[in-house]
Amino acid sequence: MDLTLAHSQASTPSASGSKPPAVVIGSGFGGLAAAVRLAARGYAVTVLERLDAPGGRAYVHERDGFRFDAGPTIITAPFLLEELWSLCGRTFSDDVDLRLMDPFYRIRFDDGRVFDYSGDADKVKAQIAQFSPRDVEGYDRFMTMSEEVFRVGFEQLGHVPFTSWTDMARIVPDMTRLQSYRTVYGMVSKYIKDPYIRQVLSFHPLLIGGNPFTVTSIYVLISFLERKWGVHSAMGGTGALVKGLVSLIEGQGSTIRCKAEVEQILVDKRRRRATGVRLTTGEEIPAAVVVSNADAANTYRKLLPATLRRHWTDRKVERSKFSNGLFVWYFGTKRQYPDVKHHSILLGPRYRELIEDIFKHKILAEDFSLYLYRPTATDPSLAPEGCDTFYALSPVPHLGGDIDWETQAEPYRARIARYLSETVLPGLEDEIATSLVTTPKDFEGRLNSYLGAGFSFEPVLTQSAWFRPHNKSEEVEGLYLVGAGTHPGAGVPGVISSARVLDSIVPDPAVFAAQG
Repeated sequence: MDLTLAHSQASTPSASGSKPPAVVIGSGFGGLAAAVRLAARGYAVTVLERLDAPGGRAYVHERDGFRFDAGPTIITAPFLLEELWSLCGRTFSDDVDLRLMDPFYRIRFDDGRVFDYSGDADKVKAQIAQFSPRDVEGYDRFMTMSEEVFRVGFEQLGHVPFTSWTDMARIVPDMTRLQSYRTVYGMVSKYIKDPYIRQVLSFHPLLIGGNPFTVTSIYVLISFLERKWGVHSAMGGTGALVKGLVSLIEGQGSTIRCKAEVEQILVDKRRRRATGVRLTTGEEIPAAVVVSNADAANTYRKLLPATLRRHWTDRKVERSKFSNGLFVWYFGTKRQYPDVKHHSILLGPRYRELIEDIFKHKILAEDFSLYLYRPTATDPSLAPEGCDTFYALSPVPHLGGDIDWETQAEPYRARIARYLSETVLPGLEDEIATSLVTTPKDFEGRLNSYLGAGFSFEPVLTQSAWFRPHNKSEEVEGLYLVGAGTHPGAGVPGVISSARVLDSIVPDPAVFAAQG
């Protein structure tokens, strides 16, 4: 399957008969899910990807026999994926083998103490009791609150388009009752007193670009979401999910074109309606519907002329708050580390202070906290025999800070390597078989992410729901947005849900057929 070559009908999507053409910009999870849904409804879909392979943030790097998932590796709410397969008349489990993680994460504190976090309430409470017996009852009350927030924030509102202020007005009573004005850390602290357990229950927003001390407490729903559906990993890595989605899309008769970079969204200025896209090669592709899975901020800043933007002006974007950046070190080892779990959270000596350095002060601190990913704990095929595949991800400031990654990347990597060698990966520095580093500069250049932010707009209350870039563009008709920067937000469930929103806002194809 050579996705770098365009199918013959790609430049004329209407070639598939009377189906109205739809163009999807970008092939991250949001774009791929959007393509499946649009085709299932009767659109002739063309997906355009500027990189040499699909996936976006879920791109796969292959080096020296090691396979590295570039980005999202924590899979929750698998029913969202199963639904996409069902739309195509196929069964998800026939194509993708998902494995439940146990524990979900091993959390290691800087003093060496360990907490295995899972969906088993009794196991979790037994570990809480070892740290702080008085917080066991508080944990039960916290999870009751998490479930209540989940029922509203995920089940009821996750697929609401929020295209009107009235959509937001309707949820204000629920949001007030659920204390969405609190932060995640503040909500956790209401029920939990021990500082260690507060970290265990509040770190989740960092996995979607949020500061636990500033993001809305709506995100405590993640705790119940994980308990309800578990944390999973795909055999073959997250890339197996991308491959499966590509198979669905091609099976629907849709087209994926790689090395096809969109330069501009074409607009009929008289009607203020998107009519297609122009590639950097000059090729124009007409479309009745344009869906952007590109970075939301840069969709407006780079792909729509300033004269057409009344809401998401350059000034509006520049004044917005953006998520942290990511420093990711991918490395393969010449030996295996069987004591290291699939997902590990390695917390540094500072929690609040480090997060403030990242989000507020935007400086590269000497200390760090890490998400350590070892997929070969579950799937040895991702590395040569007797070896392990890893990545170590460190939240860092986005490019709004004054960090010269050209000179800082290698010293920072070396500090991480030294720390890992002295803690969970003994002797690591002598066991490296292959190595690759990405910084916020790579997110800016390779993924076209504004400020190199890892997750687009920061999910604070004033940038959530109606206050976030809408799934139905506020600027021009016929343009829709999916992905981390739009509603409901970042994370695999969030971006797939953003494509689910399209079902309620993209017109039925018959509307365009009637228009001729």
